Amino acid sequence: MVKIKSFKGIRPPKELAKEVASRPYDVLNSVEAQAEAGEKSLLHIIKPEIDFNPIIDEHSQEAYDKAVENYKKWKANGWLVQDTEEKYYIYAQTMDGRTQYGLVAACHFEDYMEGKIKKHELTRPDKEEDRMIHVRNQNANIEPVFFAYPAVKEMDQIVENVVKNNKPVYDFVAEDGFGHHFWVIDDAAVNKRITEIFAAVPALYVADGHHRTAAAARVGLEKKAANPNHTGNEEYNYFLAVIFPDNQLKIIDYNRVVKDLNGLTAQQLIEKLQAGFEVKEMGTGIYTPNKLHNFSMYLEGKWYSLTAKPGTYNDNDPIGVLDVTILSNLVLEPILDIKDLRTSKRIDFVGGIRGLGELKKRVDSGDMKVAFALYPVSMKQLIDIADTGNIMPPKTTWFEPKLRSGIVIHELK
Repeated sequence: MVKIKSFKGIRPPKELAKEVASRPYDVLNSVEAQAEAGEKSLLHIIKPEIDFNPIIDEHSQEAYDKAVENYKKWKANGWLVQDTEEKYYIYAQTMDGRTQYGLVAACHFEDYMEGKIKKHELTRPDKEEDRMIHVRNQNANIEPVFFAYPAVKEMDQIVENVVKNNKPVYDFVAEDGFGHHFWVIDDAAVNKRITEIFAAVPALYVADGHHRTAAAARVGLEKKAANPNHTGNEEYNYFLAVIFPDNQLKIIDYNRVVKDLNGLTAQQLIEKLQAGFEVKEMGTGIYTPNKLHNFSMYLEGKWYSLTAKPGTYNDNDPIGVLDVTILSNLVLEPILDIKDLRTSKRIDFVGGIRGLGELKKRVDSGDMKVAFALYPVSMKQLIDIADTGNIMPPKTTWFEPKLRSGIVIHELK
């Protein structure tokens, strides 16, 4: 059963929320961040290399020091202010007319170490280390991680009551068109009850933010080791998360584009594909996969439907059922000779938020030779994989909208 707590959030005054809140550190590069960052934007804290001209290495000591300097400045200027009491918060996001409601909470690092906060992706040590340095230097979780939990009716009711009976403290539409809404839960009895409800929740699931979660847990371990009087209740045991009920989340497709056909002609590729797929030419109009195990391929100006033949996959295996696995096993490895998605320079990945038109554009430009679109993974598949201790292949899930950074921060002291 998981352990969460309320906390004294550090957040912008109402009138500055839209200005301070930013996209997360890992969805834009330094040049994009520099162009996007207004004077008060949190990007100056999470991507401090943008404050130098020319932009410096984001992993340099100078950049890490600048992040600390900027965080202190934002608090000194009143652009970030700490709440005086511990509270939970509700953070909702709206995309395409659909709104999902998450609980902002502090989660215990030992739940991650003990497998009660479950992951579905591998992490890279260098990226973990980078995030650790930021948490350690700031003594704060500046950016939240994105978790899911098995929906609880009483929790749904609490959120509904808060939203219905209170105006949001923040309510704005960001430049990408997504709505962000934020409520503070001031009722002490409600806050106490939320802690009790989650004490009965069997597990949380990392949806987005595996590196930040791993880094936060490692900082917790460091601080535990350094404190001879450690109790497990110190603030440093906890890290910042927004936790959404699993039935409100929607995973978007994550597609593949490949630079060459491994020496094959287009016709030879199609012939080889027919061993594992029912292949249908769909014409020049964009074709979107319509069910699990149905793929879309764009090749030489035409779209094709590829449906995996029965017997080429295993629906009883949490990994074998995934369309990313089927594509690798039937196409990428045996036909196109792409064996390691993490290291191959011949493949690239395109989040479904960009639309299938982006795949067409990449191929038509000559940059890529063929594109494959996949049917999105379901939350049930993600949870099955995490529950069985399995790891998803790289670039399987894409969650949107991303959590805005700077709406609320959690300090470790």
